Amino acid sequence: MPDQDERDVLVAFEEARGKPRSAALPNINFCGDIGLKIGRDGTWYYQGSPILRPGLVKLFASVLRLEDDGAYFLVTPVEKVSIEVEGAPFVAVEMWREGSGEAQRLSFRTNVDDVVAADGEHPLGFETGPRGSVIPFVVVRGGLRARLARPVYYELAALAVEPQGPERAGVWSGGVFFPFPATSS
Repeated sequence: MPDQDERDVLVAFEEARGKPRSAALPNINFCGDIGLKIGRDGTWYYQGSPILRPGLVKLFASVLRLEDDGAYFLVTPVEKVSIEVEGAPFVAVEMWREGSGEAQRLSFRTNVDDVVAADGEHPLGFETGPRGSVIPFVVVRGGLRARLARPVYYELAALAVEPQGPERAGVWSGGVFFPFPATSS
């Protein structure tokens, strides 16, 4: 059975989980860089070796934070370590739709089993990648993004509605219209 100090740490950890990035915890010991990295494909690495235990990856993902300066950290109630992220920290590996038209709701499951519905708080977006490629993403929590896996992006594109006027084609989700990026002719 955990002692009182261990229980206090567990309670603080649970209270800190999922808080927005602006909710900084006081008195956290910064431990620097310990060799953690998230690859472009969503694989987590420790000192160059992939972390093969899904439960451990999910635990780390639950304490991942994005600072206002764009730096990523794993933050617990007692310590903070930096982590290198190539692209987005998560990958949306599954999408499903409820409803249709403006009432449509698109939900995504990430490689760490977070589930998020695209809406005003969790927008869909698009970045321009290397060589002009389009990189679609959905904001999961606290500014952390999940890049849509290629099959998921194709599913999303198949749901596109044509514009009614000067707008670009896009999709509805959670009462918000998300336009696709302009294409060059």
